[in-house]
Amino acid sequence: MKVVILAGSPRDAEWVDKIAAVLETLEVPVIRRVGSAHRVPEHVLDMLRSYDASPDSSDHSDPTVFITVAGMSDALSGLTDANVVSPVIACPPRADAFAGLDVLSSLRTPPGVAPLVALEPANAALAAAKILALYDPELRARVKNYQAAAATRVLDGDAVLTDSPELVER
Repeated sequence: MKVVILAGSPRDAEWVDKIAAVLETLEVPVIRRVGSAHRVPEHVLDMLRSYDASPDSSDHSDPTVFITVAGMSDALSGLTDANVVSPVIACPPRADAFAGLDVLSSLRTPPGVAPLVALEPANAALAAAKILALYDPELRARVKNYQAAAATRVLDGDAVLTDSPELVER
C-alpha cells in the first residue's frame, strides 16, 4: 500500500510536503517523485508502469494511489490517469497567475481520463488514505480518528467562542 506523489517540477516540493505530512500522520507510505508530462513524458510513463498495480492481478496486497502536483498546464494529471488503473488525485498548487484560473486545466479532461481533484493538500491526502483504507481496516480506523480529531477541533472552537466550558470538557 502506498501513495505516489508525482510533482511536475522541483518547485512543487513545498506542496508535496504538505500532502506527505498528512499521509505520514496517517501512517501511509509515501513515495515522492518529479516528472514533467511536457518535458520528460517517457520518464513519467516509466515511473507510472513501475508503481501501478497490474490490471490483470487479483492480488490487491499492494494498492497504489497517485497524487499529482502540477500547476500551469496540468498535463501530468491527465497523462497519469490515462496510463494507470490506480486512482489519481490531482492537487494543483495555488497560483496567482491568471487569477488562479490555471486550475481549470486540472478540472477539464477528455472522456476516459478521470483524475479526481482536491485543491487542498490535506484533502488530497485524506482522499488517498480513504481509498487505501478500503484494503486496510487499521488504516480505516486511523482515518476515522483523524476525522474525529478534526470534528473535535471545531466543537472546541465553538465552545471557546460561545463561552461554554461544559462543551470543552467532553
